[in-house]
Amino acid sequence: MASTVRVGIVVLYVLAMLAIGYLAMRRTRDVQDFFIGGRTLGPWMSAFAYGTTYFSAVLFIGYAGKLGWGFGIHTMWIVLGNTVVGTILAWRLLAGRTREMTARLRALTMPEFLAARYGSRALQIVAAAVVFVFLVPYSASVLMGLSYLFEMTLHIRYESALWLLAVITAVYLTMGGYLAVAVSDFVRGIVEFAGVMLMVYLLAHRPETGGFLAAASRLLGDPAVMAPGVVAVKQVGAGSPLALAIPGWLTLAALVLVTSFGPWALPQMVQKFYSIRSRADVNRAVLIAAIFALFMSFGAYFSGALTHLYYGPRLPPALMGPQGPIWDKIMPHFITTAGLPEALVLVIVLMVFSASMSSLSSLVLVSSSAIAIDVYGAFVDHRANPRRAMALMRTLCAVFVGLSLAIALSRPALIVNLMVMSWGALSAVFLAPYLYGLFWRRTTRAGVWAGIAVGLLVACVLFALWGGDGVPLAGAIGMIVPLLVVPAVSLVTRPPDAARLDAAFGTGAAGVEAAAPERLSA
Repeated sequence: MASTVRVGIVVLYVLAMLAIGYLAMRRTRDVQDFFIGGRTLGPWMSAFAYGTTYFSAVLFIGYAGKLGWGFGIHTMWIVLGNTVVGTILAWRLLAGRTREMTARLRALTMPEFLAARYGSRALQIVAAAVVFVFLVPYSASVLMGLSYLFEMTLHIRYESALWLLAVITAVYLTMGGYLAVAVSDFVRGIVEFAGVMLMVYLLAHRPETGGFLAAASRLLGDPAVMAPGVVAVKQVGAGSPLALAIPGWLTLAALVLVTSFGPWALPQMVQKFYSIRSRADVNRAVLIAAIFALFMSFGAYFSGALTHLYYGPRLPPALMGPQGPIWDKIMPHFITTAGLPEALVLVIVLMVFSASMSSLSSLVLVSSSAIAIDVYGAFVDHRANPRRAMALMRTLCAVFVGLSLAIALSRPALIVNLMVMSWGALSAVFLAPYLYGLFWRRTTRAGVWAGIAVGLLVACVLFALWGGDGVPLAGAIGMIVPLLVVPAVSLVTRPPDAARLDAAFGTGAAGVEAAAPERLSA
């Protein structure tokens, strides 16, 4: 009976989201409306869209479970990084300049921005391929996390939950595009904010934990539960040429880096800067986004750390598989066995569902744009035939959901690794070209090509060699190396075209107009 009520409430929630998608569809006229809401969103919608995309089921199910159990209260370093670096500094340093420069260059996507900034259609196509390839597994990880939760709280089979979620996402997103995502993100953000606070309060007040202050005191003061993973030394890539022992503190530092600096260059996050109405709205959005990030990240990681007080020194048999702990099931099991009131379990389910749908919608939208805007648009101006471009975007949204579904049905070992690999690879490719492109006029096309090639190569090679617990460190190294390569190559290669720089930075006679498409080199 309880699960039937939960399913009924979730169905009503889904119908409300579909209604928002339908209303947004009536206001969506062209690709700019579909992809970035016509650059007309205010601070509240932009901030909530950023936060709900940042924190998905991967955080509440994968990260909170594995990292909360592995690192205990030391996951608060990730909370600090996500709030200060991933949110406050990102908005302060990047949002306003990104909004203005992309508007001058008439760029709707990250690949389109790189093509206009550096004058290369080939760069646009390669960047689009990277976006499409590496966002598919991330999208699959979101689907997996939510399906595990549905399986344990709504008693819907994992595979059935995956199909249900995939169909909902495809239908809802293809109708209204980014406007539907932004409006529903605002509604979902309120649900998430209330849900995470209730979750922390109720889980901390279980008899095993003894209340919030008592639980925090035990987590901070008891070496047995404070940070089990930090003192562990794990062998990674045994037998490989680059086998090494990675101490827990280094893995934690890499996770802070990847999840805090990494979002600066993730296309689905940067998209939120394109769509905001003005620089004045950026200043208003910073505080909203920071508060949201602090509470969401703290709620997830603190709840994950509480598993040590709830389960004791060992996980129960229900969470153990042939290869060891089933990390992705820790938090769903914790939530469903902690004796929480039925109504509040439903709130938590809706919270994770909301976070996941927000992230999934943004991922699908950005990935479909990689083909419809960046590959197709590199040869055919999507503004010339908006109806055809819109139809292609909608079709590709459905295709991308199908590819993510196929990966999720195969049940990869760990959704945390899927997310970190995606974030690490995308950051290795885009962070240096994007940052230097915004702030340093001397950045050259050759420097960008070198940074992309080296970053992607380093990240992929290290992912393959180290795998498992070495994925965060591989992602961090792949992200840092291009930050050194791009300026080094730029300083020894031919300076960029002055007219193109004026168009990008809004200086000189060319600063009034964006770089014309016909001036892009082949």
